[in-house]
This record gives sequence, structure tokens and C-alpha cells, in this order.
Amino acid sequence: MGLRIPEMLDLAVDGTLKAMFIMGEDPALSDADANHVRKALESLEFLAVQNIFMTETAKYADVFLPAALYAEKDGTFTNTERRVQRVRKAIEPPGDTRPDWEILQDLGKRMGIPWHYDSPEDIFEEIRKAVPQYAGMTYDRLGTQGLQWPCPTEDHPGSPYLHKGQFTRGRGLLQGIPFQAPAELTDEEYPMLLTTGRMLYHYNISTRISRNLEWLRPHELAELNPEDAARLGVGEDDVVRVTSRRGSITTRVTVTDKVPPGTVFMTFHYAESPVNELTNAEGDPVTMTAEFKVCAVKMEKELAGMEARGAAAK
Repeated sequence: MGLRIPEMLDLAVDGTLKAMFIMGEDPALSDADANHVRKALESLEFLAVQNIFMTETAKYADVFLPAALYAEKDGTFTNTERRVQRVRKAIEPPGDTRPDWEILQDLGKRMGIPWHYDSPEDIFEEIRKAVPQYAGMTYDRLGTQGLQWPCPTEDHPGSPYLHKGQFTRGRGLLQGIPFQAPAELTDEEYPMLLTTGRMLYHYNISTRISRNLEWLRPHELAELNPEDAARLGVGEDDVVRVTSRRGSITTRVTVTDKVPPGTVFMTFHYAESPVNELTNAEGDPVTMTAEFKVCAVKMEKELAGMEARGAAAK
């Protein structure tokens, strides 16, 4: 197994890792301890980014490769329902934009890899041969509704349920893991617990280009319990400064009973209030996934009135 993302970032900072190719991700905004991430990107000798839009990470790139949107290319998508679905091109990609597979194939050829695909269907046929769960799928069979893997033969209907009636191996296989306390706890200086996640209207960092979604939630709102709001002297839509041991940001507030006292909830969708400047990169010892749900912070009222609201929105 290769290096995990946190390991890559650490090696970039110390100069061991010289170059990175980042495709479809925005670690400068979405990864924990964003200041460390940005230092890693700045330390690289060469960075190439392949994406459909300009991102915070792409601002550090030496080369930006514009990729086609879903409506500008053919291929397949596989969702978390295990459903493999056809994607059909509706419009031509603009300018120098190209489908991902064409970009990667050309890069491979320049690196001496003998890839000779003529279409996404050629690639899918190779996947069928290599992955038994896909063996029974063909472009024609996918139709408009797709098929759910495993689909081992061409007369198999697909598998709406992965485990129906019983587990595949008979009895369920459970493995206990030892409890690991959070790497960072609250204290007198940082008395509140920040937990981060997503909201209904956005997914990660790529959906804010939608004007309709942006209209529903145009800026970040830190969710704060009424008890904490009263203690801090803040109200709905006031601007606060949230500070951790790694950084400090400003954001607006919404007061809600959805979060318990002593807790603040924020998302990582907004570059204007980059919550991952606060989060801790320490995490799971196996996967190295950061502790996005546990971060000690303090909160202070920043400014009052419309002037402060405008400053927070910039």
C-alpha cells in the first residue's frame, strides 16, 4: 500500500516528496489542519491539479488540467448503493476541457505506459475482466437504471441486497477495537468542543458553484446552543471569532437547540470561513483519518452590526 494523504503532506513539508498530482480533490480546504496542508503544497517543486473548477488547491498548481463535467462526457458512475450507471454526453466540453480518461491516457503515454483505449466502453470492458463483481455487466445491460454489483454473469439480474436473509459467510464477523481517547480535549483556555461535518444543501467543497444551492446557504453559520450564545452575548447572525491551537477564523452564528451546551458545529464548505484551519490532523492510527469531530476551541464576539457581517462575508 502506498502513502496515505497525511504521510504525503508530511513528506512534502520536509522536502522528501517533490511533486504531486491531485485529481478531483481540494485538500487545501477539505483536509484537517489546513495551514499544514498549504505549507505542504507550497513546499512542492511541482504540483499538477486536474479538476472541473478552480479550487483552493488549484491556486497552488504549476499546471491546471481542466476536466469535463458529467454532462460533457460518456462513461459510468458507481454510487454507494453499488449501482453502476451509464453517463451519456449531452453537450460538447468547452475550450480545452477534456474527459478524465483522455487526460490520464495521454499522461500515461508520455510516461511510457501503453494505454490504447478508444472509448470509456473499452475501459469498462477491462474492468469487467478484472473485477468478478462486474463480470456480468455490459453497456447495453446497464440501460437507463443501471445494475447493482455483484453481477457475476450476463444472465444475473444484479444484487439489490448485498446480504439478504443472512450474511454471505453465514454468521456476522465482528471485530472489537480498543477505545482511543480524542487527541485533543477542552481546557480552560479552549473550553468549547468544535465538531465539523456537512449540511443538507452542500456536499464537500464542489457544490457552491450552484447558484440555487448558494442561495439556500450563501455563507457559513456556526451552530451554537442558546446557553452559550447568552454567555458570549451573541445573537442570530452575529459575527464571532473561533480559535483553536492551530488557527483562527471568523463566521456568523445561528442559535439552535440542535447542538448541546459547550459544543459548536461548523461545516467545511466555505473558503471564507475555512474551518479546517482549526481542526486537528491527529487521528485514527490505522487509516490516519483526522479527528474532524473533536477539536478544542474558544469563541469570542468579533464585531457588532452590519459592518461586521459584511467583513465576515468577504
